[in-house]
Amino acid sequence: MSLTTRFRGFLPVVIDLETGGFEAKTDAILEMAVVTLKMNDDGHLEKDESHDFHIRPFAGARLDPKALEFTGIDVTSPERQAIREIEAFKTAFEIIRKAVKKHSCNRAIIVAHNAHFDLGFINAAIERNNLKRSPLHPFSCLDTATLSGLAYGQTVLAKSCKIAGIEFDGHQAHSALYDTEKTAELFCSIVNRWKDLGGWPLAEQPPD
Repeated sequence: MSLTTRFRGFLPVVIDLETGGFEAKTDAILEMAVVTLKMNDDGHLEKDESHDFHIRPFAGARLDPKALEFTGIDVTSPERQAIREIEAFKTAFEIIRKAVKKHSCNRAIIVAHNAHFDLGFINAAIERNNLKRSPLHPFSCLDTATLSGLAYGQTVLAKSCKIAGIEFDGHQAHSALYDTEKTAELFCSIVNRWKDLGGWPLAEQPPD
């Protein structure tokens, strides 16, 4: 069983954004992290590569002080070494395209905690920067908040990780890279648990 057959030709890619607010079209994207996945010889999912980007607010972007207080991001700090939004997305998309090709998949699909939030910001950035040929499915996603609600009875990332036996440090939370890596571990835990409990796939694909 390969990644491409496990997810019907889609490659799950875990993404998390830290933003300057809750409105996708007007509020800045400040951090983005991407974690690709692979399948080991036993058919279990595991993390592959991790990448993160600090992003400069686009021209005219709104920054909600409450959001900045929540994330702890200082957008004026030179230590962020932030790059333009278009540069971050072009680089991230090239990483994703290479992973899609590596695993012989047709397209990538975003995995995220409360995934439609992140996907909304991603789609707004794609439109804002006139980016062509996004490797991500434009509206479908795999939401670990929903999946962990089913698997573990929790929808909060930290609580879901705790029940799944995944170490979670609240002091490191709300950095895009840390949250993405923990979301990736949670997603792999759920998918692998389903497999180990006897769920599909085992030897063949389900009927169409």
